[in-house]
Amino acid sequence: MSQADYIKDIARFGLENDREKLLDSLNELIEHSKSTKKVNFALQLQSIIKESLRRQEVSGMTKVGSPSHYQQLQDRETDELILEKLTSDYSLENLVCSDMVRGKLLHFLQEHQSIELLNRYQLPISNKLLLHGPSGCGKTLASYVIAGELKKMMIVVNLGAIVSAKLGETSKNLAKLFRRAATEDCIIFLDEFDSLGKVRDYNQDHGEMKRVVNTILQLFDYLPQSSIAIAATNQKDMLDEAIMRRFDMSIGFPLPSMEKIKELITLTLRNGDFTFDNKAAVSGIIKLAEGLSYYSIQKTLLNTIKRSLFTQEGNSRNLKPKINTTIWRQLVQEEKEALQTTLA
Repeated sequence: MSQADYIKDIARFGLENDREKLLDSLNELIEHSKSTKKVNFALQLQSIIKESLRRQEVSGMTKVGSPSHYQQLQDRETDELILEKLTSDYSLENLVCSDMVRGKLLHFLQEHQSIELLNRYQLPISNKLLLHGPSGCGKTLASYVIAGELKKMMIVVNLGAIVSAKLGETSKNLAKLFRRAATEDCIIFLDEFDSLGKVRDYNQDHGEMKRVVNTILQLFDYLPQSSIAIAATNQKDMLDEAIMRRFDMSIGFPLPSMEKIKELITLTLRNGDFTFDNKAAVSGIIKLAEGLSYYSIQKTLLNTIKRSLFTQEGNSRNLKPKINTTIWRQLVQEEKEALQTTLA
């Protein structure tokens, strides 16, 4: 059967309100999608079905204080703590990084791709990962790469909703979210993880930060081996030492070298649609770009491509559009000046 045939069956059984056949057809589509290399689509369908079935179990009239009533409240509360649930098509080929970063990521991925082997010898699996370094150097992209390589659903945490000014609420919010993530066997991604350290800034009980740290330690200790916690921070020094020791692996993402900037440019222009108008000027711009993040450099290049296209509009479409290196140099210079102003 083709995907279209499965979709027709799903539509028919859904309209006929035949729940059993509908679920059978959905599961068949999931298996078909996996066999045709559409793994992310299959994961998304599985997540939708699982979430829907769980909600149906607790839907309708419920008695206050009953397990189903408690489950409804729990779902509602955790929904507010999640920014996004996603799958990823990213692989290591999409990430430009240092050899050290790539090597550590490969080791981490290999452990999860070899869970059965490690379990056979009762060896622990690294599932708590800290990504640290300057903003724009690939930490978030690396989390997407891990999700894509391992074909796992990823929950992106809303730390703004988790960190509460109410005494004790931050710890409770964390516990709720980790419990839900553990049941879904997925990746939990906590960006700007250092913001948890800012609890101490509130004018409240001095023991609040201690409670948060203790909660995180306990949640990390009881995280199932098949689940993964990834934390990212620009300010590693703000993290509590006890939390730092709980991470199985810590990966620092440095600013790109000239060699990595060249790799980033090659990756960005890999489709071959654009060429530089002055190839001799590119080396000087790359040197000028040292000190900027991957994100900033790619942003200036993409903006240059767009501006170059606007200036060449109306020219022959048979020719490859040229990237104006004068515009690119100007944008890189502006980015560096803005960075210096921020650091001043």
